Amino acid sequence: MNKQLLLYFFCCVFLWNCQPKKELPIVQKLHANWSFKSKSAGEWNVATVPGNVFTDLLNNKLIEDPFVSTNEEKVQWVSETDWTYRSEFSVDEEFLKRKHIELTFEGLDTYAKVYLNNQLILTATNAFRTYSVSVKESLTLENQLRIEFESTEIQEVREKEKLAYELPEGNRVFTRKAQFQYGWDWGPKLNTSGVWKDVYLKAWNTVVLKDVFVSQGLITETDASLSAELILSSDISSEAEIIAEVNGKKFQQTIQLEKGTYDYTVPISINKPQLWWPHNLGDPHLYDIDLKVISKGTILAEKSIKHGVRTIELVTEKDSIGESFYFKVNNVPVFMKGANYIPQNSLQNQVSQKHYQNLLDDVVDANMNMLRVWGGGIYENDIFYDLCDEKGILVWQDFMFACAMYPGDQAFLENVQQEAIDQVERLRNHASIAVWCGNNENSEGWHRWGWQSGKTEEQKKEIWSNYQKVFDSILPYTVDRLTNTSYWESSPKYGRGNPKYKFEGDAHDWWVWHDGYPFEHFEENVPRFMSEFGFQSFPSYEAINHINENDDVAIFSDAMKSHQKHSRGFQLIDDYMKRDYPEVKANKEYVYLSQLTQAKGITMGIEAHRRARPYNMGSLYWQLNDCWPVISWSSIDYFGNWKALHYKAKRSFRDLLISSEMRHNKVSTFLVNDHLQSITDTLSIKIINFNGNELWSTKKYSTASANTSTKAYEFSLDELSIDPEKVVMIVTFQDRSSNFYFAKPKELQLSKVQIDRKIQKSKEGFSIELTSPTLQKDVFLSANAKGHFSDNFFDLLPRETKKIIFETKADAIENLEIMSLNLVNRLEKAETVRTQDHNQKTE
Repeated sequence: MNKQLLLYFFCCVFLWNCQPKKELPIVQKLHANWSFKSKSAGEWNVATVPGNVFTDLLNNKLIEDPFVSTNEEKVQWVSETDWTYRSEFSVDEEFLKRKHIELTFEGLDTYAKVYLNNQLILTATNAFRTYSVSVKESLTLENQLRIEFESTEIQEVREKEKLAYELPEGNRVFTRKAQFQYGWDWGPKLNTSGVWKDVYLKAWNTVVLKDVFVSQGLITETDASLSAELILSSDISSEAEIIAEVNGKKFQQTIQLEKGTYDYTVPISINKPQLWWPHNLGDPHLYDIDLKVISKGTILAEKSIKHGVRTIELVTEKDSIGESFYFKVNNVPVFMKGANYIPQNSLQNQVSQKHYQNLLDDVVDANMNMLRVWGGGIYENDIFYDLCDEKGILVWQDFMFACAMYPGDQAFLENVQQEAIDQVERLRNHASIAVWCGNNENSEGWHRWGWQSGKTEEQKKEIWSNYQKVFDSILPYTVDRLTNTSYWESSPKYGRGNPKYKFEGDAHDWWVWHDGYPFEHFEENVPRFMSEFGFQSFPSYEAINHINENDDVAIFSDAMKSHQKHSRGFQLIDDYMKRDYPEVKANKEYVYLSQLTQAKGITMGIEAHRRARPYNMGSLYWQLNDCWPVISWSSIDYFGNWKALHYKAKRSFRDLLISSEMRHNKVSTFLVNDHLQSITDTLSIKIINFNGNELWSTKKYSTASANTSTKAYEFSLDELSIDPEKVVMIVTFQDRSSNFYFAKPKELQLSKVQIDRKIQKSKEGFSIELTSPTLQKDVFLSANAKGHFSDNFFDLLPRETKKIIFETKADAIENLEIMSLNLVNRLEKAETVRTQDHNQKTE
């Protein structure tokens, strides 16, 4: 060995010996060797943990797939059955010698008794709570874990019998689990049970880190004052140091560890902090904060946290009109653009990290900056919030209460209190969390949906008092005590039956759809913040084929009927389609027009909201995604396919939007600019016929002021000699272009001319070039191959060449179909698709 190598060897040994020793907790996951059976009978079968009984039965081929055909109704017995799960596992001698050993369940669904080596160690009653129990005295080298799950119905009936009245809406209110599993107007009734999140053992000797919260103090351009607040449990008394390292700089705090569980704080200061912003306004920068607890040269605890330095405030201030409702991020009023998010699968263990990545990429791609995690689903997995932090997506987080009134007995309230503590502590370090909301539509339901009918004054007083205990006391107090995030009691503040819904708080506007109001209602009734509004459409051909288990796009089969969960859904889609679009006879065309109808209505709302800023400061449509293949309000279907709405919402959510409206033949064009800098350029407006001939034009030097909406141009259609059914207005500003029509789609006199195509293999998949001698309205491309079109449901202008990238792994495009409004059936007496024979029973 030469001298240089020998020197290098001794340096490595020296440096190694200089490193602090570690005495950290050991974590052992218990995800293997699980089996399950009906509690009363049957054989043991292989189970998956984390998972649920439906996927376990499906994997063992004991039930048919509840997502296809009419199979959902065949599996309802599963929720009515008690189930037992068991696992055998070993621990080694070193693990067993640790002074403290805890067994933790991050999610038990829901009423469960847990036995370790035949000893009852835990009774669980809440799918949203984390349960930890000491098992030091019960654990051996070889162990058996057994969990007995009781059907939720049993406990719900017990609780219901204690009351002299019936609570709306059904027995689900007594059980703290995902409410949508009891069935919703877009989801199946699949009430799951099982170990649905991680289960693990943790063993340690002296110190364990229970929790860390990085709280913020004063933030200026020159300095950000933070505090890392640690909760340590120790069985030693010793001097120790907490070291927090940020950007290579260390912040150190000497503490005195005492036996027991105590809070400790280390101050952190960041010079010239780089702020975290929503992705459309800046960089969602995250700092890595590395924490260590060291005593006598030994690291006893460590944790790394990603922290975004930012301020978020929900501003509700009285004004001359009513009361504002908007979010300030880093002291900047921000218009919120996005959608309501539901669980991605009724069987949660089927949702992979790739599903989260793909869906949230689609959110960013569509220019959204906020998602509302709806209160009838679940508090999402950590990966969801991690990705929202990284991608700059703000999260409106509901507590998991929806469309019901809940009990108020002491046991229920204590259960809710601990649920809130567990979830707020788990999520409070995420930069993306913008607000905690108590519930979805509970207050509106109580005041407007007839829930008080048939109840005595004393009963009504008791039910409302129990509401206030949860949503005006327990939840806001928990949020205020544990985090700096704003709290909002109930979404919406007022129901649509109260005139105040347009002037105060957030609004859910369901006059469109439920009450059959025309889409123009959205333009004439703009609230301060729209947190829900929506319209249904059929899903992709892929989803329809999957439901039907064949390649026939049969949209009114028995299977499809079972996947339309709104009692008037088929009829409402048909009614609205006929208002704006031509009648069609082919199923594929019907699906296409249903998606255009949905997109038309919702983007009318989005753009009306954005034009009205700062009066309105948010537009979140219902809904982003699906939990199974279904006819629903989603813009992205269960298989990840973008509907027309998602493509068109992407355009309507652009940071620089050109948006026009026509009222009483007066046409107004707005420039809506979400950027924090003004933009000045030439505004060009022209009207052409569908063959491309220019009939009128004008130009104007215009400024889109920063972070606002500006009316840039206005004229009367009466001043022009044009036929509204034969023309389109094209407005351009900077690199943006917008098309506006003066007549309904079904009134447009579009030429029935085929679209020319040119397809070439490309790096991403295939490049498709489209041209047409005449305007083609709402061009839709579809293919049998799995993939994604870079654009779709767009207008192809006369003699324009439009290039589309089809991202796919397929070697060839089979059966590329191109549809447009020009090419659908337009014969007056054609045999059209009728829905009256296919409707489900109406309400």
